[in-house]
Amino acid sequence: MKKNLFIFLFLLAGISSGFCRNHPMHPEKQIVFVKEQIQAKNEPYLSAYQQLLHYADSIQAIPHHALVDFAVPGYYDKPEEHRNNSLAIQHDAFGAYCSALAYRLSGEEKYGEKACYFLNAWSFINKKYSEHDGVLVLAYSGSGLLMAAELMTDTRLWQPEDKKDFEKWVLYIYKEAVNEIRVHKNNWADWGRFGSLLAASFLDDKEEIAENVRLIKSDLFDKIAPDGSMPEETRRGNNGIWYTYFSLSPMTAATWLVYNLTGENLFILEKNNASIKKALDYLVYYEQHPKEWPWDKNPNTGKGDLWPDNLMDAMSGIYKDKHFEEYAKPGRPHIYPKHHFAWSFPTLMPLTLDIFEKIF
Repeated sequence: MKKNLFIFLFLLAGISSGFCRNHPMHPEKQIVFVKEQIQAKNEPYLSAYQQLLHYADSIQAIPHHALVDFAVPGYYDKPEEHRNNSLAIQHDAFGAYCSALAYRLSGEEKYGEKACYFLNAWSFINKKYSEHDGVLVLAYSGSGLLMAAELMTDTRLWQPEDKKDFEKWVLYIYKEAVNEIRVHKNNWADWGRFGSLLAASFLDDKEEIAENVRLIKSDLFDKIAPDGSMPEETRRGNNGIWYTYFSLSPMTAATWLVYNLTGENLFILEKNNASIKKALDYLVYYEQHPKEWPWDKNPNTGKGDLWPDNLMDAMSGIYKDKHFEEYAKPGRPHIYPKHHFAWSFPTLMPLTLDIFEKIF
């Protein structure tokens, strides 16, 4: 009884302060659940929360890096320039997302104000993207700005006129970029569809949500073979394992959004033994057994890095798979603070298709 009253008061506080209850990346039930775990000092939530605040505090004094023209040359043509130019949005998007989440969980306004600072900088300054990879990097790194906006959109800290400016940036810059690449055949499409769903949710565009669902379902079993491999990604030489992860990360994030926006569960779709779960199994197996990778003799893996640990941490909650849980558990709490933003806080913000309902 006390537990139900506690959760009810959290929800009531959220409504009175303007917090939205229906956003797809971090539904209010998820936020309430995590707050409860933090208050009870339950692990791994407490450690993950402390890690989040450490990042958020370190970001407080960092200025924005917004650019009028977000120009990023192709990685394989000019790798150093590609990396350096990409950092502008990568630093700011993580800064916004991390700060917004810290605000929603702690209530400390300094974090929310910093999130708004980054959001406002990009909406006011950025007018276009250019060069070969500008569109892709904007999609996979800019997603952090959209998730921050989702967390801040109904709070009193984000001024209405600033929110309107950000909506225009989403409509005319970000949405244009993600919709341009969502029809590709490889991971570009996956990042495009994830970004497009974030934009459509923020803009309350139901037609765009439906179109992205259609696109995901239209080629899911072209992307994933019956054995779980992803042909467009395994062909990428010694980076085939990375690109498999880099495709599955936005694909699963988009599937999570679809579930929360429409109620349709694409996680369980299966055809000729192919499924998202099969692709995840394939990724984990060869990440752990790279010498058996059939597509290259010396594949690069995520050993010593933060991937695919973040993805498997997130998916362990969706599929309740013991193997996924065993893979993710030793490295918790996981935070992925760089490059691309789908599963940045999987330990702190767990995914599930049922547990949040059970707490009521």
